[in-house]
Amino acid sequence: QVQLVESGGGLVQAGGSLRLSCAASERTFSNVAMGWFRQAPGKEREFVAAINWSGSTTYYADSVKGRFTISRDNTMVYLQMSSLKPEDTAVYYCAADAAFRRDVVAIASKAYGYWGQGTQVTVSS
Repeated sequence: QVQLVESGGGLVQAGGSLRLSCAASERTFSNVAMGWFRQAPGKEREFVAAINWSGSTTYYADSVKGRFTISRDNTMVYLQMSSLKPEDTAVYYCAADAAFRRDVVAIASKAYGYWGQGTQVTVSS
C-alpha cells in the first residue's frame, strides 16, 4: 500500500542539470531516512545518495559527490543533479529505510524496503 513515485527524469545534454523528486503516499516517511539509487543497463543497482530524517546528514557515492545534492522537505525528497555525464545515464529510484530508521543513511539497497518505480535519466554526449 505504501507508494513512492519518482519524477523529473528526462533527456539532457552532458553538463546539464536535472532535479528528481520523490513523493511518498505515507506521512510516516517524512521522518524516515531515504536514499536514491540508480541502475544502468547491464549493471547492478548502485547507491547514489542518502539523507536522514531531518536532512541534516547526507551521504554520497564518490561518483556523484560534488555534483549531486540530496534534500528533502515535509513531503518530498529531491536529487538535484548538475554537471551530468553520460555515465550518469540510468533509471533512478528513491527508497525508504525498511525499518523506518531516522538517522541511519545506509548505502546497501537491502536496507531499503520501499521503492519507487524509477525515472529514466539519459545524458547525451
